[in-house]
Parts: sequence; structure tokens; C-alpha cells
Amino acid sequence: MALRVFGLNIVRSNRNLLKNAHKLSAPPSGYMAVAPFASEVTVQAAPAAVQKQKVSKAMRAYLKRANEHDEFMKTQHLEFQIGKRHLANMMGANAETFTQEDIDEAISYLFPSGLYDKKARPALKSPDVVFPARKAAEFDETGRPFHSMFYTGKPNFFQLLHDIVEETNKLADLEERLLRRGNKPDENQKLEMAGFQLLPKDQLELFLVESIADIEYSNFTKSMERLIASPYAYKSKSFIERFLKPLMDQSKQLEVPKPKIDEEGRQYITTYECLRKTARADVTVRFPGTGKISINGKDILYFEDENCKEQLLFPLQFSELLGKVDVEANVEGGGPSGQAGAIRWGIAMSLRSFVDQEMIESMRLAGLLTRDYRRRERKKFGQEGARRKYTWKKR
Repeated sequence: MALRVFGLNIVRSNRNLLKNAHKLSAPPSGYMAVAPFASEVTVQAAPAAVQKQKVSKAMRAYLKRANEHDEFMKTQHLEFQIGKRHLANMMGANAETFTQEDIDEAISYLFPSGLYDKKARPALKSPDVVFPARKAAEFDETGRPFHSMFYTGKPNFFQLLHDIVEETNKLADLEERLLRRGNKPDENQKLEMAGFQLLPKDQLELFLVESIADIEYSNFTKSMERLIASPYAYKSKSFIERFLKPLMDQSKQLEVPKPKIDEEGRQYITTYECLRKTARADVTVRFPGTGKISINGKDILYFEDENCKEQLLFPLQFSELLGKVDVEANVEGGGPSGQAGAIRWGIAMSLRSFVDQEMIESMRLAGLLTRDYRRRERKKFGQEGARRKYTWKKR
């Protein structure tokens, strides 16, 4: 009996020693022991505080610049939406359905400008158009890339090729299923490619925010042509239209008329229906000439206002043909300003036949070839004028 009690005491004492040793050797709470042979997986599984210590200065600076750019673009988008809403309210339109074309028309109506340089003209465009596109952060603070094709060097391009193949395979599976049922593609819904072409290389690079080689662009065009050639390509119309560019309709371009020859052997061009407000004019320009200007049988003194005279001479000075051509104009209706505007437009349109294509483009940018459709805005009921309100007096 004594031996049994002695054995139980030894077991109890050993048990207490083991418990005390375990308490002494146990690490403090919140501490994670890392073995000297720890792998990369062990480091990634560490707390965020340990991970942040592994971030290099270059990566930290890159992430900071990326975050600053994102915040800047958010602010610009907000200001653009506010400006668009104010502009829509001034035009009496719905801000939710106010498109970029409506914005351009409203600015040209509210802020008419004849400035030559496009950059000097008032404009309101989306920040995505004004500011060049930049890649967002492609990896987190631990260096793990977000995109599965990051290590290809051109993730956006190869992701695009992957998407094209996916769309092609979907259409092939659809075609096979319908053929088994005996169905044929609807010819009325066939995708029309007339008047469109694939994005050129430079525009595709802007879209992808990546530079690609010629052979890579060739792979893109071949993949897209294979997708478009499918009889069920209309099923992927929304995807295909993202990479199409409309061709310029040559029939809609301003055709420059060829000058005719008069009895004296001089070239001449006559422009009819030159309109401005309620004025209507017919203008004839003869080349070569001595700078003679005839308006309803009178010279340039037909206009007493100096501003009207300058309006007539501006297209001649701009095209450097002042004193080298003769101008004959017949005008009726409207006031001096309207008649001068109608003759000026007629002179500019006639001078196209005597200058080169570069000068024509410069005249177009200067606004000489754009017809002015503005009219006097009517007075509103309950207001002093078209926009002006009656003076409000409290007492």
C-alpha cells in the first residue's frame, strides 16, 4: 500500500513539472515563431505589419503615385459632371441624357469663337479624353500581381487575344448546336462591315495603354477577321464594335469646285445661296485680279462700319490673296452685319479653288468655311429680354 502511494506521488510531481515547463517555453500571445527555413508562403501568411516591412521604397513610391493619380481622376470626373449639369441647365436640357455632342453644340452656341488655334477655344470634355491614360497599380504591397498575365509583359494585349478566342469559340459552339437542329444563320442580322475598319496600331496601343510590335498587331487583326467571318458574328456585335473605326465617307467631304474660264481668259468661281441671318448673297471671285471689290455695283465703301469691312477682307488676308483676286457680290435682305457675314462666307468658299489643300484645312480650322446659323434669340414672356430679367426691387 505504501509503495502504491509513493508511485502516485511521483506521477503527480512529474505531471506538475511538465505543466510548469510548458508554461515557461510557450511564446507570448500574438507572437508567431518563424523557423529559419521558412518558405515564401510562410512570409505571405504573416500579419500585415510584417508584410509592410517587406515593401521596398520604390514599390511604396509607385503605389503612392498610383493612388494620387486615382484620386486626381476622381476629382476631375466629379468636376466634369458638375460642369455638364450646369451646361445642360443653361440649355434647358436633361443632364442625364446630355451627350458630348450636345456639350459641343452648347459651347459653340453660348461661347462662339473664331480663334485659329483649337487649344485656345472653350471646351468641356471627359477627363479620360483630356488626360492621357495610365496603368493602374498592377500588384499589391507584397508584390503579388493582380493580373494573371502580368508576367507576359503585355497583360492587356494578351488578355484581349484571349477574349477574342473565347468569343470565337462561343460562336463556333453555337453554330454547331444550330446545325445539329437544322437551323441556319439569319441573313437579315448579318454583321455589316461596310464603312468600318479595325483600329490602327497607334489607336489600339492607346486603348490597351501598351506598346505592341507589328507581328502582335498582325495577330490581333487575324484573330478579329476570323471572329468577324463567323456567320453568327452579330451575336458578338457589342464586343466587335469596340475595335472598329468608321471610315470617312468621301461623298460627305467638301468637294472643291474646279474654276471656270470667262471671256477674258480669267478663272472664276461663283458661290450661290450665301446666307447669314436674313441676308442672302451670291459671290463671284475672279483670278488673277487687282483686288477690286464690287458689292451691288459699289466698292467696299458700301459698308460704313469698319467691322463689316474687316469681315470682308479677313478671308482674303488669311489666304494671302488680298490684291490678287477680284470680288463681285450681290446681296439683299438683312442688315449690314448679316450682309457682311454672308459675303465673307461666300468669298471663303470661293477661294478654295485657288489655294492648296493645306490652306483649305487652315481656313476650316479658322472657322471661315463654317456657315453661321445663329439667329437673334426671341424675347421671353415675363423677362426684359431673351435672357435678361426685370430688375427686382424689394420695396
